[in-house]
Amino acid sequence: MPMDLRLGDVVEVKKNHPCGNNKFEILRTGMDFRIRCLGCDRQVWISRVDLEKRVKKIIERKEE
Repeated sequence: MPMDLRLGDVVEVKKNHPCGNNKFEILRTGMDFRIRCLGCDRQVWISRVDLEKRVKKIIERKEE
């Protein structure tokens, strides 16, 4: 069962981004996710499977 990740959620991942930050905002969902590093504003495309493996916890949930 896929993890419940929504647009606008802020997630903490297990491994830090090269800038040193480990918090990302979800910008696009589907088979592939587009996430934005909250430290340096770099955007990264990542598959759903890889993102679900790397997410430690959901920090902030976007209201619907």
